[in-house]
Amino acid sequence: MITKYIILFGYFLILFLIGYLASKRIKNTKDYYVGGKKLGFWVVAFSARATGESAWLLLGLTGLGAMVGVSAFWVVLGEVIGVSISWFFMAEKFKNLTDKYKSITIPDYLASHFKSKTNTLRIVAATALSLFVIIYVSAQIDATGTAFESFLGWNYFTGAIVGFFIVLAYIFFGGFVAVAWSDVFQGLIMLFGLVLLPIVAYFSISSEVSISQDLIKLDPYFLNIWGEGGLNLINIFTILGFLFIGLGFMGSPQLFVRFMSIKSASEIKKGRWVAIVFTILTDSCAVLIGIFGRYLLTSVDADPEIILGNGAQNVLPLLVERIMPLTLIGLYIAAVLSAIMSTIDSLLVLASSAISRDFYQQIYKPDKTEKELAKISRIITLVLAVFALIIAMIVAISIPERTIFWFVIFGWSGIAATFCPTIILSLFWKKFNEKGAIASMITGFLSVPLFKFGISSIDSIGIYFEKLDVLGPSFFLAIVVGVIVSMITSKKNLKSELNIGDID
Repeated sequence: MITKYIILFGYFLILFLIGYLASKRIKNTKDYYVGGKKLGFWVVAFSARATGESAWLLLGLTGLGAMVGVSAFWVVLGEVIGVSISWFFMAEKFKNLTDKYKSITIPDYLASHFKSKTNTLRIVAATALSLFVIIYVSAQIDATGTAFESFLGWNYFTGAIVGFFIVLAYIFFGGFVAVAWSDVFQGLIMLFGLVLLPIVAYFSISSEVSISQDLIKLDPYFLNIWGEGGLNLINIFTILGFLFIGLGFMGSPQLFVRFMSIKSASEIKKGRWVAIVFTILTDSCAVLIGIFGRYLLTSVDADPEIILGNGAQNVLPLLVERIMPLTLIGLYIAAVLSAIMSTIDSLLVLASSAISRDFYQQIYKPDKTEKELAKISRIITLVLAVFALIIAMIVAISIPERTIFWFVIFGWSGIAATFCPTIILSLFWKKFNEKGAIASMITGFLSVPLFKFGISSIDSIGIYFEKLDVLGPSFFLAIVVGVIVSMITSKKNLKSELNIGDID
């Protein structure tokens, strides 16, 4: 146990050192929110991927692999497609536009792009971002408690609170620079830990046994790519739900703010391959960890969730304890915490920027100095974090059967459905206007709880939408509404201009 604590102490010491050194580079809000737009492709690529994965990868996706087997690879495919589209087709264009507009937040970009004459767009964007970020961060704090509980035997609530204070400490002083550089460090730990574990697990299994045959004994459909029952309508909706997770990489603010921070558009061409290879390796290995964990830790007659936890989300820590030497167990605790904290820090900086800059400065106090605004940003970061901690505690008490996989996905879906359709249309459709953007964001924002708690409870069709989950339908509905509203309002504006011309 002492070895675990020594390794963890070293890990946290490095994070605090990064935060301290980063704080020396914070001179204004541009530095605090986007690193002064001076970051290289390695930093941006690792930061984007570490932020995009979170506890969902190490605890959630590994658990899904343990529960459903190879059909979890549909999630990997969806993520690789989403990451590839964002880096190959969206990143460079977005970077050039945000540099042109001198944007340092996503609402900044949208307001400049549509030449907003009112604050409605900023208010809608900042409100939606803040609310879903709090939900998303609360899911990460929840995972922190689970990680400390699984690895170190701590009380869940103690672990969640300790992790909360650790991440808050270095983000509070270092802002985006601390976040980005700590993400590189944490991303390397995640990559190494995820790739190493399935290799060790494979070689720990006797060569005289047939892994595939034994897995089929555990679950006849475990190696069926279509899932339990084979190719049927329910499984098609389930697979689509897995694939649609990748939609969140195509415009989510916590990821696209990384493209703002990169020092030049040419760096994006280098960073795209780092991001894609990182995604393929980490996500594939996460599923394999779940599969090997199910093989090594459960038996034919046992309920996997009784042994591996809700949604099998304890499969990684249990497998590590089973096959890894003591000195490496501390590394895996650090890897899980890395995934969690790399997302919490990014989200808190993002939400803080939305409130302090897009609400407070741009709307109410445009005369505030950079020094005053930086101080306010830190206070807002603290307040948002406390709200997220409270929600995490409430959910832990009221919904003990929750799983990290779907708790995180709900927050992820809310941010993605609100912003991704708007970002995509703003980059690729010239007729997209401000009213269409507002309508699209509101639609995406409201559709997530609508599909989650409303449509999925309808008897005849609810099961299909439950399997499809909320991101896909919310995403596409937001695009349709954005297009329709833009077309209608554009025609009205054209008619009014023509009428004015006739009067003249």
